Amino acid sequence: MQTTETVGRPMEILLVEDSLVAAKLTMGALRNGNVQHRMTWLTDGQEALDFVHQRGLFSRVPRPDLILLDLGLPTRDGREVLAEIKADESLKSIPVVVLTASTSDVDHAVSEQLNVEGYLTKPVDLPRFIALVQRLKEFWHAGVILPQ
Repeated sequence: MQTTETVGRPMEILLVEDSLVAAKLTMGALRNGNVQHRMTWLTDGQEALDFVHQRGLFSRVPRPDLILLDLGLPTRDGREVLAEIKADESLKSIPVVVLTASTSDVDHAVSEQLNVEGYLTKPVDLPRFIALVQRLKEFWHAGVILPQ
C-alpha cells in the first residue's frame, strides 16, 4: 500500500446510473453535502467498464476514487460491472457503493460478498447516502491509495 497526498484535489466520482431522475438526485445530494468532487456520469454498463479500464474513448480519463453503481443497466448490467471490477487486481481497491431499486436479497448478498463499501436501495435515504460518502471521503483524504 502506498500513501499519496490527495488533499487539494477533488474526489473523482464515477456515477453509473441510467435514470436521469436518480442521477440528478445523486448529484444534488453530493453538491448539498459539500463533497468536493468531479463527477463523470455514464448510463451504460459497458461504458463504465471501458471507463475504469481506460479503453477507447476513455483512454485518458482519471481513475475514479469512488464508483456509485446502479445494478439495472443497459448493455452490461451493474452486477457484471461490479463482478469485473472486484475481480481485477488493479481495480478492486476502488470503493463501490451500489445504488439500486433492487430489493433482492440475492443482489444484496452477492454485492456484500464482492466487498462493496455500501448498498443503498432506491429511493435512497439522502442523509444516509451523504454520511456514507463523507466517511469514504475521510478515508480518501487520509491518502491511503492502493497502487494502480
